[in-house]
Amino acid sequence: QVQLVESGGGLVQAGGSLRLSCAASGNIAGINVMGWYRQTPGKQRELVAVIMTGGITNYADSVKGRFTISRDAAQRTTYLQMNSLKPEDTAVYYCKLVQGSWNYWGQGTQVTVSS
Repeated sequence: QVQLVESGGGLVQAGGSLRLSCAASGNIAGINVMGWYRQTPGKQRELVAVIMTGGITNYADSVKGRFTISRDAAQRTTYLQMNSLKPEDTAVYYCKLVQGSWNYWGQGTQVTVSS
C-alpha cells in the first residue's frame, strides 16, 4: 500500500510563485521515481517534471528555467517550486510515484494563475 498526499496549491497572480509538496507513505522502497503532472479539463494529463532517487531530473520544455523539482533526504517527499507563473500554468497538478511496475497517483491540487 502506497498513499500520496499533495498540498500547496492555490490562487496566485501572474509572475508569482507557489511550492507544491507530495508526501508518500506506506511500503516505499529505496529506489523509485517521483514526478509531477498537470491536467486541464478536456485535455490529456502531461508531464511537468520527474526526479529519480539518484537525483536525475527531467522537465517539460514549457517549464524549464521556471520550475524546480526536488526530494527530501528520506526520499519520501517531493517538491515542485514554481516561479514566474503564467496563466497557462493553470491546471490540476498530480503527484506520481513509480515503484517497480506499480504507478501511484495523488489526489490532485488546483493551481490557478490570474492575469
